[in-house]
Parts: sequence; structure tokens; C-alpha cells
Amino acid sequence: MSPRLILFLAVFLLNVIPAFAPPTWMLFSFLGFRFPSHIDWSFALIGAIAAATGRSVLAKLSRTIVRKHWLNEAARNNVDSLKLKLEKRPTLTFGLFLFYAFTPLPSNFLFIAYGLTTMPLIRLTAPFLIGRFVSYSFWTMSSTAVSRKLELEDTDAMAYFSVYFVLTQLALLALVYAFTRVDWNLLLRERRWRWLSKSTAN
Repeated sequence: MSPRLILFLAVFLLNVIPAFAPPTWMLFSFLGFRFPSHIDWSFALIGAIAAATGRSVLAKLSRTIVRKHWLNEAARNNVDSLKLKLEKRPTLTFGLFLFYAFTPLPSNFLFIAYGLTTMPLIRLTAPFLIGRFVSYSFWTMSSTAVSRKLELEDTDAMAYFSVYFVLTQLALLALVYAFTRVDWNLLLRERRWRWLSKSTAN
């Protein structure tokens, strides 16, 4: 199996996992440190395509499992209020997603939440693909540039098991839950913040 195919499968699987997966930029930083003479821009492109494909699958699973089986009709209608607002501003939506994709911030909760809206996935995957290609290229080239000065310890590859990482992932899951509990219709219509009542959200 070729290294590029292994990379594609690894990145794809990391991006399908909804939570507690190591951030993909760590993988590219690791490759840059370990194999500075064998990594080029094509690895970043393959990684970006794999990440976008994996996140698309995650969004579809969110739509199929969470929206259809875990959300009642009132909660689905609430999320659709946000969907209608985003559909009216496609350029702004594209720009925001592109900006977010340039950052190393986790995107799992973003795709899960987006999947709940049932909007076309291309509106998110297209800017995500562009942003991730740029960011993966940056992490790879940066780690390659400093590989001669720094030695990567084996334990660094397991850093995602740190308490900080676990707490971050729990916080992101809480954000997804909060996404379904915010009264989007009221917030977008009257600019007032309110949680849906438990009887309505459940």
C-alpha cells in the first residue's frame, strides 16, 4: 500500500470520528518532523481531500442519526430557523467557513451541527477543502523547516491523551448540545437569547 493511500485512509478515519480523535494537523506536523525530505505539497492536497470527505460523511451521519432519531419535530424546526437564515447569505457563510478552515481549531462539532441543518454539504466542504489544504501545507512546511533543530519525542505523538485535549472535546460536545437547545427562531427574529424548554427540546 502506497504512503499516499495510507495517509488518505488515516486522515479520512480521523475526520469521521465524531470526538476524541487527535487533530489532523498533528499528523502533518509529525510527518514533517519525521520525513522532511519525503513530504511535498501533494500530501497536503491528499490530506485536505480526505479530511473533507471524512467530515462530509460525519455530517451525513449526524443528519441521519442525530436529526432523524434524537431530535423531535420542535427541535428540528428550531434548527431549520438557522438554516433559512444561512441560505439567504451564502457569500458570508462561505467566507466564515473558509476562515474557520484556515485555523487549527477542531471542525468535528461544526460538521455535526451543519449536518443537522440539512443544507447542501458542498457549501461547507468546498471552503473546508481550500482552508485545510492551506493549513496542512503550513503545518507540514513549518515542521519540516524546524526538523533539523528539534527532535520529536515519541511521547509527543500521544499528546492528544492529555487532560486538556479531553476537556476540549467534552466542551465541543457540549456546544453541539447547546446548538440544538438555542431558540434560533427567537434569536434571529428578535435578537433575544433563550433556551428551548426541556419539554420542547426532548
